[in-house]
Amino acid sequence: MAKTASKTFEYVEPIGARVLVRKDEPKRQTKGGIALPDSSEIPTITGRIVAISAQIENDEDVPLKQYDKILFHPKNAIPVDFEADNALYVVPVEDVVAVFRREKPVDS
Repeated sequence: MAKTASKTFEYVEPIGARVLVRKDEPKRQTKGGIALPDSSEIPTITGRIVAISAQIENDEDVPLKQYDKILFHPKNAIPVDFEADNALYVVPVEDVVAVFRREKPVDS
């Protein structure tokens, strides 16, 4: 039998109305200085969009771009076993609850 070389993936492309997000590190302390226990779970988490699907890229009603910082609900987020720390998630667009912007977008 021929020996098959193991393939390593270098890119994950979300399909449909989804984005690929790199989750931010969990906060260990509040801005006021209160230490959070490891067991505390916040129902929404932040992250940066690594990649967006073609469907989202072509949808004018969804104002998401690569590298946007977002707030998302993790219930339907699918972890991607791609990196050792598992910080990547495929997130449905309907679970993205906010986008952080430096300035208010100009109305068209």
